[in-house]
Amino acid sequence: MLIAGIVLLSLIATLTGILSDAGPGPHTYTSIRGEEVMIYGQGIYRHMSEELAPQGIAQDFVTLFLGIPLLLLSFFKARKGSLKGLYLLTGTLGYFLVTYLFYLAMGTYSKLFLVYAALLGMSFFAFVQSLLSFEVERLPTRFKKETPVKMAGIFLIVNTLGISLLWLSVVVPPLLDGSIYPEGLDHFTTLIVQGFDLGLLLPLAFVSGWLFLKRRPLGFLGAPVYLVFLSILMTALVAKVIAIMMGGASAGPAIVIIPLFLVFSVVSVMLLIKGIKQD
Repeated sequence: MLIAGIVLLSLIATLTGILSDAGPGPHTYTSIRGEEVMIYGQGIYRHMSEELAPQGIAQDFVTLFLGIPLLLLSFFKARKGSLKGLYLLTGTLGYFLVTYLFYLAMGTYSKLFLVYAALLGMSFFAFVQSLLSFEVERLPTRFKKETPVKMAGIFLIVNTLGISLLWLSVVVPPLLDGSIYPEGLDHFTTLIVQGFDLGLLLPLAFVSGWLFLKRRPLGFLGAPVYLVFLSILMTALVAKVIAIMMGGASAGPAIVIIPLFLVFSVVSVMLLIKGIKQD
């Protein structure tokens, strides 16, 4: 029931984001800090900035054409008792959970507010239920000895450090020079993505990678799940980088870092899934 609800509501959310175009069009808005921000002015993201709204649409495409099909495929495989399917399902649910957490916290209020709230709730409870389906203590024995545990664990730690340095390069310099507010705040009152990443997602990636390197049971749970989630998320971020460049803006270091991390995360997932013994 939860999976059916997620599929139905995410179809509504993504198609609305992609197809809606009503609104006054681009216009300027004075933020709480007195800065002039160009607002997108069209569709469900009409009150987002002209730079961020196309990124939301880009992620909607990824969720529609990758996230939803992968959710359904992995669900049916997991229902048949496949450990590979369960890993894919849990990681994909993690993607939906994080995606609609950000949409609910970062997207400006719209008629999809309750849809985002429902998607956040259903994704959370389905994710927890999926996590509880693993026999954690047995997981190390379900992988072949040649599975590249070390490579995947190191990648998660490197990913954590790389993204952390990227975000700290945005946050720290204004604190040091006294200007306080970094570029990219637009009309928001805080850095939502950077805050959730630094406080929650990146520490989770680091701990999962470290426990995986130590071959702890929780590492065999956290690392593969996180890598599946990361693969889908990095695909969405690559789509966002493309949207930024199509809008004429510079993507900065992300133009190199994000595609590189996407390749490593996908390769890691493929090798780990291949390393699982016969279901």
